[in-house]
Amino acid sequence: MQIKMSNQVDSSVYADAIAIRRAVFVQEQHIDETLEIDTVTPATWHYVLYDDQKQAVATARVTPSDQWTGHVQRVATLKAARGQGYARQLLQRIAANGLSRGWRQLVLGAQVTAQGFYTQLGYQPQGRPFMEAGLRHQTMILTLS
Repeated sequence: MQIKMSNQVDSSVYADAIAIRRAVFVQEQHIDETLEIDTVTPATWHYVLYDDQKQAVATARVTPSDQWTGHVQRVATLKAARGQGYARQLLQRIAANGLSRGWRQLVLGAQVTAQGFYTQLGYQPQGRPFMEAGLRHQTMILTLS
């Protein structure tokens, strides 16, 4: 298992992240591709986890919200690779990197169906659920320490 990250949209990591997001969000969840594949800034870091066969299987992206907060988005694992702990490992790496950057928290909008997964990782719900891309989401915050 290996985790790579890049903030370059012309990198192979970004291409792998987009391929996973298309498979999960566009094809599997039927989210409109124009909503899913959006523009990003150089401050956005794309993470991709590669399994032992060097296949890209999970992804997430992180953008600083402010000096103390990272905004995690587009967490996805290919269907065939779910249940292996890949997303957990990816999010743990993101948290460790956030700590090294001096961030105090990570914030994400979890699909309500995945809220329990994030709770197990220490994220706490905040506020009321909201709709995004036709799916119910819940804001969740992880305090980094």
